[in-house]
Amino acid sequence: MTDSHKDLHKGSHHYDCKGSSNIKSCQNHSVTPSVSIGKIFTKVPVVLAELDLQININETITFPEPVLEIKDIKKRVILTQCRLLLPTHKLFVKGFVRKNIQYASPCHEIEHSTHQSVASDLHSYTVDIPFDCVTEIKDFLSMPVMPKLNDRQEFDFAVSKSLPSGYPEKDQLLSSDLSQFHQESSQFYNELAYCELVSSKIIEWDEALDRLPLHGPASFYEGCFTKLEEKMVLDIRLKVLQDQQIRVASTTNDPC
Repeated sequence: MTDSHKDLHKGSHHYDCKGSSNIKSCQNHSVTPSVSIGKIFTKVPVVLAELDLQININETITFPEPVLEIKDIKKRVILTQCRLLLPTHKLFVKGFVRKNIQYASPCHEIEHSTHQSVASDLHSYTVDIPFDCVTEIKDFLSMPVMPKLNDRQEFDFAVSKSLPSGYPEKDQLLSSDLSQFHQESSQFYNELAYCELVSSKIIEWDEALDRLPLHGPASFYEGCFTKLEEKMVLDIRLKVLQDQQIRVASTTNDPC
């Protein structure tokens, strides 16, 4: 054993990490919650509809460098808008598919290509593929509470005034007072419907558009490209909800 190994072995005691645990077991018991008895009004999310949407996407992706082959693609569906436009039944959906593409790119700095080998680096490229669509909800599980309209009304008071010279003395000006303004207005703060993303499924087909053989000595089978056309079928399952007041009945708070 060399001196450096002896010193490392001697000094290893200073770096020992000894773990200890003070976590002890604790007991628990079930508690029956107290509930209000009778017919209770509450405000909860109500499912208006559950939908399966299918969106077709055709997009061209341009890479920043030549691509030898695609290694892997990871996808994530992100919604940026899901809005039920009341009092219509139209649902507006907007978002994008985040794609992280892992690919091999030829690298001559590692080794020049030969008829039997091609050296490459592994890189990744992230791109957002947008989509948007409008669909109509035809069958509601529960009907939405339609928005109440704001209202604004003006009213006036009658006034009578003497007329200036040139008019009969018995006549008077009968009208409303232009120096006053009276109004009654009401505003409602309606509950906005919202969405939850339940699941998504993507079927895609990616195909190179400008694949060319590699420069210099290389196998006839090898080539690289920079443009990729993808055809994608996106299936999305959504829940459309709205906070509503409902009445529930409770007859007892005894244990079940």
